[in-house]
Amino acid sequence: MLRYFIPVALLILLNFFACQKADTLTASEKEAIKSGVQQMLQDYCAAVRAGGLSAEFKYLDESPEFFWVPPGYSSWLPYDSVAAILKKNALAFRAIDNAWVTLRIDPLTHEYATYTGTLHGTTIDTAGSVIKYTLLETGVVVKRKAGWKLLRGHSSVAPEKP
Repeated sequence: MLRYFIPVALLILLNFFACQKADTLTASEKEAIKSGVQQMLQDYCAAVRAGGLSAEFKYLDESPEFFWVPPGYSSWLPYDSVAAILKKNALAFRAIDNAWVTLRIDPLTHEYATYTGTLHGTTIDTAGSVIKYTLLETGVVVKRKAGWKLLRGHSSVAPEKP
């Protein structure tokens, strides 16, 4: 039994240290990840401003690991449900303008980062009604071949200040 334990323990330790080394980020790698994620999130807002809700699809990860908790929802929704909501509401708005006010990005590995921030937004529906709001958002992004994608997260409407 002991003769099997040592090689297995050694393999586990080597794997552990290999994984630790692979996920260690230098300061310049962290800055590059922060910059890439920030650019993606800014591009996301610009795309929605220019193309409406259907522009969001380019920025959503379509993997089974995806989920989102949209404003007003109390539980997470998988990609298909989020896609159905976006498609249903895409024609309801004449304009959507979101802009990041605060944004914190924390690289976790070369492929994953978290972010949290505040967005100020304005929507104009097809009847001309203007709605201004502040969103609080936190999420996880993943780096795919096509770039950074939203993997999971939560958006909520911030309470109005008195």
